[in-house]
Amino acid sequence: MTMRLVLKDVVVQHDRTRVLSGVSASIAAGQIVGLIGPNGAGKSTLLNAIAGQSSSGGKILWCGKPVDMRKIGFMPQQCQVRAELSVLEVILLGRHEQLGWRIADETVGAASRILAFFGIGDLAARGMQTLSGGQQQLVLLAQRLLREPQLLLLDESTSALDVRHQMHVLNLLKDYVAATGALVLIAVHDLNLAARHSDTIMLLNGGRLVGHGTLATVITPDVLRSVYGIEAEFIPSSSGVPVILPLAPTLIQPETIKETR
Repeated sequence: MTMRLVLKDVVVQHDRTRVLSGVSASIAAGQIVGLIGPNGAGKSTLLNAIAGQSSSGGKILWCGKPVDMRKIGFMPQQCQVRAELSVLEVILLGRHEQLGWRIADETVGAASRILAFFGIGDLAARGMQTLSGGQQQLVLLAQRLLREPQLLLLDESTSALDVRHQMHVLNLLKDYVAATGALVLIAVHDLNLAARHSDTIMLLNGGRLVGHGTLATVITPDVLRSVYGIEAEFIPSSSGVPVILPLAPTLIQPETIKETR
């Protein structure tokens, strides 16, 4: 059976506020899905619901079954390590269920390889508290991949990185998907990063899924006006993926603002 994430009428409500409303989609593995939308659109809420971190209505199925948190990788938006641990120790916690009084050489080797894969092998002995926010983010991403999850949920997990490292990580995720056939859902604020590095785009607005498909069908000038409230120009590039250049904010009617919050 093809690995697939199925969302059917997913609803999340906090007190009397409905944060997600009737989100439905069928998403095949073997791709990176860029989850986009303005602030408050419901991106984090959807990822939390899929990962079982918040109560939700409707159905969320991975490979035809409820999502098993032990078998996926999930990195929430606010993710930090406050304990006095080394980088290697944090990476090894990615396989905490396999750890005992003695850590197998194979597990240590796998941790070293994932650090090398991310280009941060030189940080292995460093304490997490000595790292920058961006370096910590790289370590925590590497920790999630040590488990080799087939479903990886990332909530703005490159936000603390500079542009070069953002592109590097997104290229690594593409390599990971190609090698494993996994499904990666990543919430991204930068529309150009989402456009260039995603196979599919999901657009949330006001807690609803308002677009799901290719870049050309989801991100259009009309969508940028109605959802993001901006006028933008699409500039051709050598990669074949147009660059989105914001030009000016649009005049948004009050009722539209109310709906997108």
